[in-house]
Amino acid sequence: MDNDQLAHDPDGPVLLVGGYGTVGAELARATAGQWPLLLLGRSPEKAADLCRELGAEARRWDLGDPAPFRAAARAVVSVVNDPDDRVLRAALAGGVPYVDVTRWTSRVQRAAALASLAPAGPGTPAPVLLSSGWMGGVVPLVAAALAERLGGADRVETAIRYDLADRSGVDSVEFMDRLGIDFEVREEGRATAVTPLTSTRTLTIGEHRTKVARIDTPEQFTLPLTLGARTVTTRIGFSSTASTSALVALGRVGFFRHARGERWRPVRHRLLHAPGTGGTAALRVEVEGPRGVLRATVTDPHGQARLTAVGALMGLRRVLGADGAPARPGLAFPESHPLPHTLLPALAEAGVRIDVRAPHADPQAPAAA
Repeated sequence: MDNDQLAHDPDGPVLLVGGYGTVGAELARATAGQWPLLLLGRSPEKAADLCRELGAEARRWDLGDPAPFRAAARAVVSVVNDPDDRVLRAALAGGVPYVDVTRWTSRVQRAAALASLAPAGPGTPAPVLLSSGWMGGVVPLVAAALAERLGGADRVETAIRYDLADRSGVDSVEFMDRLGIDFEVREEGRATAVTPLTSTRTLTIGEHRTKVARIDTPEQFTLPLTLGARTVTTRIGFSSTASTSALVALGRVGFFRHARGERWRPVRHRLLHAPGTGGTAALRVEVEGPRGVLRATVTDPHGQARLTAVGALMGLRRVLGADGAPARPGLAFPESHPLPHTLLPALAEAGVRIDVRAPHADPQAPAAA
């Protein structure tokens, strides 16, 4: 696996690893026409129709197969789980700008350490953007935009409405399949251990009242480091209150803690993965800073796969310096964006609906721009 070789070619294609999966295909369509594309995965024949549609190419790179992979690339976006860091290691060694949108928190931490400890090459290190905050980094991007308006971020609270009718891939289940493992967050500046599916709330997310509970997501690790937030909280709930209540009940009796092994994986996945044909992605991000409190409600009627692809595309534009500011070498997270005032307009331009208000503002009042 150490024989994988990526070489930086500023005129070469953008490599999308997993570029024809649920999120990958959305990202490929969003990226097509801006840069040449090379779609990678275990079964490139499955990409034939998409390649014809987009004028892209496809090749095999199975991250579970030790056969080495070699290519020249302008940049690489990893849209699949990379348990052995093959894509990241190859990008680091080849000086290729890199974006990842699929890592859960412990793997973000490992990737950050790997990127920081990588041997220095003869040139400037390539940008490495770990953009695995919820929905391809959309949550931390919105948090950064609100923090700029407020003069900083002391508290960031996110609530996610997961539409059971929506399309989702297997990797999204892997992301959530750690409900039996406690995780660490910052509360009032102190490290605090949290058990998943606890501290339930019923909140308004867009047009819906949604029951939500605690979940481990990477922005709860990164936002205290990047924005200096003293408290960061993320909760999630299904579009069906009954389904959320059932999941919370299973957590309360210890099912996920006692069923953590491979033997129980199919059962856990059946509980977490029942993809539909399409739904609406909705979440809200509330930030408290020195100048007050703002809440952004983010909605994508095309669903979570497309919203994740939007976040990934913004990450790709960042590492290529194609978003109004030069690319920065080395490790970064989405919320480290040098132009935070551009983030909400960029999301809106991509078709994402964003409503920003003070939490107790008149609902009939016009939304903030």
